[in-house]
Amino acid sequence: MDGMVCSAKGCRATATWAHLWNNPKLHTVDRRKVWLACEDHRTSLGEFLSVRGFLAETVPADAIPATAG
Repeated sequence: MDGMVCSAKGCRATATWAHLWNNPKLHTVDRRKVWLACEDHRTSLGEFLSVRGFLAETVPADAIPATAG
């Protein structure tokens, strides 16, 4: 997991979680974008995506599917 940094603005912590998401207006159903999250930002980043209907799933950062990105 070296080099995996949280996606929250200004955060430089090591990411331990990955939010897999897509914007259905822009991406195909099978497309998965990734936002990395540290323990402190897992909930806030996940809620941001979820409220918009973008969040598909949250997985450990070391379990990101090869097709995501």
